[in-house]
Amino acid sequence: MRFWVGAYAPDTGSAEGIGILQAGEADAPAAGGPLGMVGTAVAAPGSASWIAAHPTNGMLYAALEADGTVQAYRRSGETRLIPVGAPVDAGSAVCHVAVAPDATFLVASCWGDGRVVRIELDVAGRPTRPVIAPEASDPYGAAPDEETLSTGARVSGAVVPDLAAAARALREAAGAEFSHLVPDYDEVPETDAESEEAAAGDRVSRAHQAVFLPHGLIATTDMGYDLVRFWRTAPDGLRLVQEVALPEGSGPRHGLWHPSGHLYVVTELSCEVFALAPDRAGRWHVRSGEPLLGTLDTDTAAELCASRDNATLYAGVRGSDTVGVLSVRGEGEILQLTALAETGTHWPRHHVVVDDTLLVAGQLAHEIVSLPLDTRTGVPGRVRHRTESPSPTRLLPMR
Repeated sequence: MRFWVGAYAPDTGSAEGIGILQAGEADAPAAGGPLGMVGTAVAAPGSASWIAAHPTNGMLYAALEADGTVQAYRRSGETRLIPVGAPVDAGSAVCHVAVAPDATFLVASCWGDGRVVRIELDVAGRPTRPVIAPEASDPYGAAPDEETLSTGARVSGAVVPDLAAAARALREAAGAEFSHLVPDYDEVPETDAESEEAAAGDRVSRAHQAVFLPHGLIATTDMGYDLVRFWRTAPDGLRLVQEVALPEGSGPRHGLWHPSGHLYVVTELSCEVFALAPDRAGRWHVRSGEPLLGTLDTDTAAELCASRDNATLYAGVRGSDTVGVLSVRGEGEILQLTALAETGTHWPRHHVVVDDTLLVAGQLAHEIVSLPLDTRTGVPGRVRHRTESPSPTRLLPMR
């Protein structure tokens, strides 16, 4: 099986552009075999940190984070991509793109300036006409709107990471003989919690992801303002229909739609997974929240994905370099942490489940690893295969 690999270019990483990973046999539906990088499909000096696919025509879209643009690509062979048209402006540090199921538009999320941008796709799938959605307001910066703020959620508390200082102290304590065993946390990428604004006590909008839900609804996350925002399309872009506030300082990062009708959201700063669902009137609320117990105060959560049968969720955690394994209970409203497993790589930025295998992109280890999943418990075992891959940030199965 093959995957497109999004990665950071030399401005913040070491990749040339979008790569190709082969897991096992190229045409096999499973991914449990040996890993190897096929090569670079296309140069992307603007850092293609996130990539998404057109649902039917094979077009690929990349969030060029360093450039603040979205670029379309099409295949020109088995292992090559070529740009289609000019890059489209999105916003500062655009970090995510999601394509509508009907392929009429995509939504770009921008970490740097908080923008949520609707970009139209023409009949050939080429992006055009970006429209910036209404900006977010901090629900904790003024009197809260009772219809907006959620209640009943738990939060373990967000702590500003200082992994660089911890690494230096550990090396000093370990001495010259063992200091090389301490991971290079000095090189950990800056998070929102470490930004200049956060240091000054300011809160700023940080859009991070869009998820397409049934019946034309779209959910976006805002890490900086602790918001999950719900939208519908409109002739002039996106129309905001509701906002749900998660606990202050939690930092909602990525969401996952579940067949039970719940939207699960992992919070980067507090390392939790929340379950959201609508009531009979269609208003969304927080139903529960499950902390990833055993994580460190300096950890930051990353990606969230589900098992093949949707009975288990996997939440990646950077810092302690683990993955939280959560069981979906009840009618989807209850999440139970069953394990916190080692990923065997450093800074697990992204991961995907393929049948009985968990593939993990170790951004700062510059590698991709695979771990077998226990067929009964869903808990990952030790690393089975690994391959070098420069600054990987996204694994997208090829179609």
